[in-house]
Amino acid sequence: MQQLNSSQWVSRIQEWGRALGFSQIGVAGVDLTAAEPGLSAWLAAGCHGDMFYMASHGLKRARPAELVPGTLRVITARMDYLPADTSDGWQALELDRLNRRAEGIVSIYARGRDYHKVMRSRLQKLSDQIAAALGPLGYRVFTDSAPVLEAELASLSGLGWRGKHTLLLSREAGSTFFLGEIFVDMALPVTDPVAGHCGSCSACIDICPTRAIIAPYRLDARRCISYLMIEHAGQIPLELRPLMGNRIYGCDDCQLICPWNKFAKRSALPDFDARAGLVGGQLVALFGWSEETFLRLCEGSPIRRIGHERWLRNIAVALGNALRAADADLAGSLVTVLASRSAHPSSLVREHVAWALEQKN
Repeated sequence: MQQLNSSQWVSRIQEWGRALGFSQIGVAGVDLTAAEPGLSAWLAAGCHGDMFYMASHGLKRARPAELVPGTLRVITARMDYLPADTSDGWQALELDRLNRRAEGIVSIYARGRDYHKVMRSRLQKLSDQIAAALGPLGYRVFTDSAPVLEAELASLSGLGWRGKHTLLLSREAGSTFFLGEIFVDMALPVTDPVAGHCGSCSACIDICPTRAIIAPYRLDARRCISYLMIEHAGQIPLELRPLMGNRIYGCDDCQLICPWNKFAKRSALPDFDARAGLVGGQLVALFGWSEETFLRLCEGSPIRRIGHERWLRNIAVALGNALRAADADLAGSLVTVLASRSAHPSSLVREHVAWALEQKN
């Protein structure tokens, strides 16, 4: 086997990664002890909400070599996801959707193919390529699929720095990208971290509709719209519903306002091009999807994993928010479609529909 303590191998891996559609590849060490106090405090405060798996793994999240015994390095990967047809000024255009109350907003990352599938298959191919070149390789691939401190590892390896919204930021690419990792049992040379460049900016904190960013670099998931719509399976807190507007899957506000996202990159992969119906879709039409239609149109999409029940729950909240400010003509159609689900078999759906109907002015 050839010598491994050389940056030449990392350069080769980076080349292979680019050929597979990754925008950037780094290599991190496995010492994340600096992140442990913050992780412990975050969990102790209950900021993880219903994501009990985060607490059940404890500090193993910050100890790659305990999560996967034998791990010596973590290869980190960035993959940009803005659709190829994204126009200039896209941030302002997306923020303007919030004013179109009858339109349902799906987070940009979720409008195309499920990134888990795209990233995992390509990380697997990269792993196989490394193993073929370097000899026997012990490795494990992760894509937001296990208790891994992704942003911490990406930061450590120089893919960017942690923004005040807790997402990773890059001077070259903003924050509109996915992260993935390959835990390996080879001591590859590490890549250097980069300095943070948020400065005194607090735009992401100021714009958050629910004040989920409770302090710089600290997010309370229990107030985060993305968490409530995607990870949380129960009732959405009454006091937060009016703040969710017409969002129905995720929230991009903290990214849309971030100055660094003027450098966000368009994806070279067609996988992340938006599907029909997920951009500019009207709430009335989306709420009318049967479970069969939902499963068919969301096949291979990250949206499918929340299921039809939560899909209806989310849209019911958006319909209620639209109803509060609707004129007589629009209000009639909103009430009609809400009433069509008032006897839904799910008590979760029924409760959110009842709340929505109460919003009629």
